[in-house]
Amino acid sequence: MKGNVAAFVLVAIGSFFLLNNLGLINVSLAELFKTWWPLILIAVGISLFLTPNGKKD
Repeated sequence: MKGNVAAFVLVAIGSFFLLNNLGLINVSLAELFKTWWPLILIAVGISLFLTPNGKKD
């Protein structure tokens, strides 16, 4: 599961940068980050809930 999420994130980020470089989308990364930075905190928190902690009961 964790590897699948990481792969999806890498594909999404790569696609975003490719589309931006090709001029198909015009998005300012600074503006995007200023608006959506709390989403990073939420995603990290959710990933901490979903990853196993290695303890077997």
